[in-house]
Amino acid sequence: MAGRGAGPAGPDGIVVIDKEAGWTSHDVVAKARGVLGTRKVGHSGTLDPDATGVLVLGVGRATRLLRFLTLLPKCYEGRVVLGSETTTLDASGEVTAVHDMSAVTADQVVEAARCFVGDIEQIPPMVSAVRVDGRRLYEIAREGGEVERKARPVSVVRFDVSPAGDPGVYDAVVECSSGTYVRTLAADLGSALGGGAHLRDLRRTAVGSFTLADAHPLEAPVLLSMSEVLRDLAGVNVDEATALEISFGRPLDLEALGLADGTGDEGPWPVYGPDGSLLAVYEPHGGRARPVMVLAPAGS
Repeated sequence: MAGRGAGPAGPDGIVVIDKEAGWTSHDVVAKARGVLGTRKVGHSGTLDPDATGVLVLGVGRATRLLRFLTLLPKCYEGRVVLGSETTTLDASGEVTAVHDMSAVTADQVVEAARCFVGDIEQIPPMVSAVRVDGRRLYEIAREGGEVERKARPVSVVRFDVSPAGDPGVYDAVVECSSGTYVRTLAADLGSALGGGAHLRDLRRTAVGSFTLADAHPLEAPVLLSMSEVLRDLAGVNVDEATALEISFGRPLDLEALGLADGTGDEGPWPVYGPDGSLLAVYEPHGGRARPVMVLAPAGS
């Protein structure tokens, strides 16, 4: 059943944090609860402790909308270090293998990186939060274990590499689907070049349209309104009469939402009232639209 109601008093919206290195995503959430004065804070997707950059937090009623942000595409910058493999596939792990890759040219690295652009499959690293038999992989890894993991489909839109100045080190820019592991891209690139590699200096520059330009330090967060939360989804605006129907969680004809049947937009659709406030999220169902979540108080 779709949820509804005004929700508890307190701040509602999202905060885009420029995460510092050394903080887990859970650490950021815990700190943000104190800074924002509410327990209702969550994040839309983890960022490695050693990584920096964009971490999107939901606050108050926006925590209910975080699942719609989780699948947004991501952008990253980092450095690929050729010649050494690590237990974590990044600079935080112990070196497990060393390769002489001094003969590898920049042109070869660029060409090899092109092979990872498009729809590919990745094996999640043991330090990831993927669950296997009910347990997080990183929990198993901390105990010194390793389990077989199935490859998962991901999409890489951009994987640009260029010499960083130090021998064997390459700046990398990655645009990819949610669920893509940049550290795995780095390691697989090293393998494709006949050796090995790991990732360092990872920085997330964007989650959907939320970029570093929106981000602020954890100590000085800026709350974006509820109307901004789902700005990456195609939304619809309705009149007062339809807004009233929505407040009661009623299914609607697509025409009532300004959506012609066969529009090609498969939803979900954020629905905004005449004043621009976010009322609900609807999805297609049986040729009509039904609410996934209702935020407007009944009768409003």
